[in-house]
Amino acid sequence: MRTPPKDAPTFPYPLAETVLDNGLRVVAVPMEAPGLAAHYVVVRTGSRNEVEHGLTGFAHFFEHMMFRGTPRHSPEAYNDVLKRLGADGNAFTTDDWTCYHVTAAAAALDTVMDLEADRFMNLAYGVEAFQKEARAVLGEYNKNYSIPINALLEKLADTAYVAHTYKHTTMGFLRDIETMPQQYDYSLKFFERWYRPDNAALVVAGDVDPDAVFALARLRWEAWRPGAAALSTPVEPAQTDERSAHVPWATPTLPLLALAFHAPAFDAEDIGGRALDVLAQAEFAPTGPTYNELVLEKQWVDWLWAGVEDHRDPTLFLLVARVKEAERVGDVREALERALARAGAERLPPSRIAAVASRLRYGFLGGLQTPDQAAMAVANALQLTGGTGAIDASYRTLARVGPDDVARAAAIFRPSNRTVVTLTP
Repeated sequence: MRTPPKDAPTFPYPLAETVLDNGLRVVAVPMEAPGLAAHYVVVRTGSRNEVEHGLTGFAHFFEHMMFRGTPRHSPEAYNDVLKRLGADGNAFTTDDWTCYHVTAAAAALDTVMDLEADRFMNLAYGVEAFQKEARAVLGEYNKNYSIPINALLEKLADTAYVAHTYKHTTMGFLRDIETMPQQYDYSLKFFERWYRPDNAALVVAGDVDPDAVFALARLRWEAWRPGAAALSTPVEPAQTDERSAHVPWATPTLPLLALAFHAPAFDAEDIGGRALDVLAQAEFAPTGPTYNELVLEKQWVDWLWAGVEDHRDPTLFLLVARVKEAERVGDVREALERALARAGAERLPPSRIAAVASRLRYGFLGGLQTPDQAAMAVANALQLTGGTGAIDASYRTLARVGPDDVARAAAIFRPSNRTVVTLTP
């Protein structure tokens, strides 16, 4: 396979952009998708924004409230319109952002925009609907954290962070979810603070004409009033000693082991961040030596994952292993720590780095076949940086990673920067 030039663009579709007078950035992605369009609204608000004590989990909770209707469209009427269009709509929340997405016929784009803009500008719900949804969120929490891996990651975040809002997961602390039914007035404040066009973006991908997308966006979205609140997230102090925690599990399950190390925030130009991506793939992916040792040869582990999830603020490099036998947890930890030490002491061959970088690049390209996938990729860049240039910039940076960059990036794997969490029955 021919390697593309290092400065060649990675994103394969044209990107057309404009900014409405109210600050809403609109991105159109025309592509070969006969008759289909994906409509993604990016709100740059997630659990990262939950800086007030006792009010964690609100970004995720508010995602639920956004489906509670407006004076024009009740929840039932909203769903009826989507059903009549043959459209598919949903939403999700993460640490850094909330996304509302609808995929429909391109011919129905004006109807979709009208429907979505209405709820972002005119959301209306009463105390009873609010409290009902709060109880549903509590049920969702209990369901999610009856799964061992979710409980492990919740404890890991709580242990690895002491100040930053990444300390709590997107669901929030259980104690705060339990008091959500009493926070109706705060929910109105949350909407006023963060659901503003200058804290959002719109991506439309598929069988669309950019000029027509921009005209519809002006028609449907320009009345949305700007005025997003300022946010200052707490700065996480440098970790100086290893931290550890254990989650005892009440029912039979395979043991879990997680190692976490504080890592830099996403920066498309930062070669250290992309070097960590290379390291994770080269060492711990199915073609890596540690995976081969623990999963294939010794068969101590049946699932292994490593990497950094891109975040707007400093984040974590994670290693998570599901161990087949409880007595092997210590052995697996030692093997993972040896691999991390090796990453800093030994240089990866340039040919291995090039192969991993190529796999990452073409893996990304292979996931851009549909309007939803293309819109999601652009939306993710927008939530991280506020622009779309980070897509190509990050892959240009990836192409420059060399052996010394990987070794330098491995400096984060010092014991004083390590958090270890186990879960066993």
